[in-house]
Amino acid sequence: MFSKQLLCVGLLLACAVASAQEKPCYHSGWPTDAGVRGDQGEDAAAKPAVPPAVRFMRGLLEQALGTAYAGEPLTGEALYNSDKAPDSMLYDLPREVVPGVWSAIGATAPGTYANAGHNNNLSFVVTDAGVLVVNAGDNYLLAKALHDEIKKITDQPVKYVVLENGQGHAMLGASYWQDQGVPVIAHADAAHEIEQQSFALLETMQGRAGDRAAGTRVVLPDETFSDKKIIELGGERIELLYLGPAHSPGDIIVWLPDRKLVISGDRAFHQRMLPLFEHTDSKAWIETWDAFEALGAEVVIPGHGEPTDMATVRKYTRDYLVYLREKIGALIENGGTLQQAYEIDQSPYMHLPTAEFLAKRNAGQVFQSMEFEF
Repeated sequence: MFSKQLLCVGLLLACAVASAQEKPCYHSGWPTDAGVRGDQGEDAAAKPAVPPAVRFMRGLLEQALGTAYAGEPLTGEALYNSDKAPDSMLYDLPREVVPGVWSAIGATAPGTYANAGHNNNLSFVVTDAGVLVVNAGDNYLLAKALHDEIKKITDQPVKYVVLENGQGHAMLGASYWQDQGVPVIAHADAAHEIEQQSFALLETMQGRAGDRAAGTRVVLPDETFSDKKIIELGGERIELLYLGPAHSPGDIIVWLPDRKLVISGDRAFHQRMLPLFEHTDSKAWIETWDAFEALGAEVVIPGHGEPTDMATVRKYTRDYLVYLREKIGALIENGGTLQQAYEIDQSPYMHLPTAEFLAKRNAGQVFQSMEFEF
């Protein structure tokens, strides 16, 4: 019971940090004894939610991750200490999704010491002229572990690392890649988010990861862009696209038009309920969805969970947002209150892992944002 309560408290703390209004101010020369590289800064947020009961956590891990202890039900410590690759810092080893495109699928559970913060997908594209990696990882050693696995797959060097957004598990490992001479690329809004949150989020990760946080430093991306960046690598056209506001500031997608495959990052969810935060623009997320779907992707590698298709992520991302906003909109038109918003029916989506924790929070966030739309 104590471990379960501790997890819930830790999750609430992580959400509070991610949503904090007070942001630290930085100056051009940051102190090097604080683990800062030059005048750069970085941020880390463990956003996935922790369910409040063992029953729910068992469902989360068994459905999304598979049972770690074959033949035995997951209980107690095993519920959040699951690890599919015990000989690696990675939660699970990379798998080839389509020829030349790989992804190490992270835990759907929150970031823990056992999974080393690998609770999002770390993907990469192998070409004849080098490798492009999507997401730097949650920390220095996790990034190194991913690189070690890439080296087992190909002799090609990593040429680029792209951050899907400014969340900690996407970018805290950037210092490792920069140490290897690999440029790190992100959207300008994500870079700003990293700079603003940086040390508070780094400290949160260090508190969770302990010795596994060793070497992790605060860094900013080497290069940013606003709308689109095209990379031609080994005959592969790789498009980094910003379609507009979605889950987090600077959310981008990585589109491989020749393969009809998109690495969607947090623009698309399906194996867990998506979380909404104070900076999430649910209206814009819906409005920009058509541009995302118009790409014609046949394979979607989401930010969390197994690769899937567009119809599936539409159902659990766009359709959920539309459903929630319609329910909240009707409530507001009828003079409903925030407290009533917490109680609206979300039963079509309550089977999703993390729904038991996030549903009420999401409803409250949408209510507060939609009040200003009426």
